[in-house]
Amino acid sequence: MTRAVGDHVAPENNLSSVAGRRDVPLLEKTIPALLKETVSTFADNQAAVFCDQAIRWTYAEFDDAVDALAGGLLERGYNKGDRIGVWSPNRSEWLLAQFATARLGLILVNINPAYRVFELEYALNKVGCRGLIVAPNFKTSDYVGMLQELAPELAECRPGRLQASKLPHLETIICMGDETPAGMLAFKDVMAAGRSISAARLDAVTETLHCNDPINIQFTSGTTGLPKGACLTHRNIVNNANFVTAAMEFTDADRLCIPVPFYHCFGMVMGTLGCVTKGATMVVPGEGFEPASTLRAVTEEKCTALYGVPTMFVAMLDQPDLDSYDFSHLRTGIMAGAPCPIEVMKKVQALMNMNQVTIAYGMTETSPVSFQSNVDDPLEKRVSSVGRIHPHVDVKIVDEAGDIVVVGQQGELLTRGYSVMLCYWDDEEQTANAVDSDGWMHTGDLATIDAEGYCNITGRVKDMICRGGENIYPREIEEFLYTHPLVSQVQVFGLPDEKFGEITCAWVILKPDATLGEQDIIDFCKGQIAHFKVPAHIRFKDELPMTVTGKPQKFIMRDAMIEELGLQVQKTA
Repeated sequence: MTRAVGDHVAPENNLSSVAGRRDVPLLEKTIPALLKETVSTFADNQAAVFCDQAIRWTYAEFDDAVDALAGGLLERGYNKGDRIGVWSPNRSEWLLAQFATARLGLILVNINPAYRVFELEYALNKVGCRGLIVAPNFKTSDYVGMLQELAPELAECRPGRLQASKLPHLETIICMGDETPAGMLAFKDVMAAGRSISAARLDAVTETLHCNDPINIQFTSGTTGLPKGACLTHRNIVNNANFVTAAMEFTDADRLCIPVPFYHCFGMVMGTLGCVTKGATMVVPGEGFEPASTLRAVTEEKCTALYGVPTMFVAMLDQPDLDSYDFSHLRTGIMAGAPCPIEVMKKVQALMNMNQVTIAYGMTETSPVSFQSNVDDPLEKRVSSVGRIHPHVDVKIVDEAGDIVVVGQQGELLTRGYSVMLCYWDDEEQTANAVDSDGWMHTGDLATIDAEGYCNITGRVKDMICRGGENIYPREIEEFLYTHPLVSQVQVFGLPDEKFGEITCAWVILKPDATLGEQDIIDFCKGQIAHFKVPAHIRFKDELPMTVTGKPQKFIMRDAMIEELGLQVQKTA
């Protein structure tokens, strides 16, 4: 198998600039073309297992279900370029929607399952969704109830003929489940109607599509400010899915456990689409992440690979009956979505048999992965870096003046290539701020690249703390605190201070049944890290504010501490 992440991508001239290999060809094809190729080769392979829904599809069965939904959407009058949202946890209907919309060239709009009324209204109106496919509920989220609050016109309208004052573009809501609320269509009925649409009619539409057409809008996680809709093409995500799974040496024999959310690139590009590029099996433990059900799925479905953000792996490792699960088939996977603590990485390899686990780094706007480790990279490199550059991607590290820094020096990471998004939907100003005139995506991440081309993400440009003239990078302190045997999770951030300008604060989650005090943490730091890095404030928490994809929301932590300490400053956006 051709290695995805090359061996000859080291920086030249001692500058932090690397170019991914070009000898591995890009796939110039659409998502439906890719699926049809996979079905023709692996028709009888198991395509998807949804443990909670007791669904098992071969690739032939999956393809048939996709065409039924695509036919139903075509019959409802949806055309290429129309936007259709999906607001749901990880269900089989989400997967069908992903590939059925692509079959017709409809633009799938991923709605965060954690959104509430204000955020939903913003997202649907920002991109002008004509349709919305929705789950009835998930945990504490009553999706139908929130839609009825936002669009009371549903109570009286004909299904598919919604005219809501607050949602002027939305015409049709398609609801999953056994009960169909007033004004909505039943998902199963749309599929049933679609079975009367011939494959030839669907093919005629698919043949008009081009790989550079926009196909997906993903809203950024919203760690600050209003979310922006990153618009991705077939070419963006088909190729990223292909290279991500190639780096793990995936084949049609692999079975990938996907507890990460479909609404994010991790689930729907690296996960579901990645499996389709190789004819591998998608195993979905449940609608949302639960450590026990994920471990059970790994065991019972004999998964060979597992995805997760670091906090997910921490939760699984903390399970008291961890040694009762069978990890004998597990070999690889990806830990990504947030910086990976070195100690967590080591435990995943040692206790979960994931000797070939890889680290990946990227962002929604780059489809998402730019750097990834190989399955056989030295352990030291896999625990201290995010790997090396992906094919057909260029990266450089620059200083504040925009000049490329020397190898090993920290600066902002910029990336360019096939994977960079088309735009932020309907937002020329934000697009121009993110992607410069030469095509470089400004990530906002601080990073270093070593002499062999391995990248280390050292923090966020905006996260840097300046204490009395000393620059402090929270990631460095976090990595140190993770070495404490009783610390499970930690986040470090800055607080305003009259004397020093800024000081450090740490929020800590302890391991089950562990007890520590603030002075214990301070004593642990003394003599081990510089005095100015020792957190001035320490708080022990039961949970940390995170986005659904596992990114820490430090602005929430900072605002909470400012309020607690009575600091007279304006809150961050």
